[in-house]
Amino acid sequence: MLQKRKAAGRKVRVTFAMPAMEGVTNLYLAGSFNDWSDTATPMERGADAGWSVTLSLETGWAYQYRFRDQDGGWHNDGSADSYLPNEFGSENSVVDLTVAAPAAPKPRAPRGRATT
Repeated sequence: MLQKRKAAGRKVRVTFAMPAMEGVTNLYLAGSFNDWSDTATPMERGADAGWSVTLSLETGWAYQYRFRDQDGGWHNDGSADSYLPNEFGSENSVVDLTVAAPAAPKPRAPRGRATT
């Protein structure tokens, strides 16, 4: 699941997540935000055996990305904002930050009845 939260300045905190996958013991996030390094951004395995990592990315861009496992297999994000063809005959996932992510909701004060 792809989650976006507005952060300070022109940043958005984006959580990239993948469900558990049989045979995958290491998973990395590679994309236009890290020069497509297939080892620079390791994902953390959760208690449910799923994978996630959170990055702060600048708004105003649509970033392409994919996940790469320990055997060199590439995986797309089923919850990406969109997909674009790549030069290898497959598609890249896209996270679109051209429109700012919503701010985290602020707690609302309880509404009481005015007394006179």
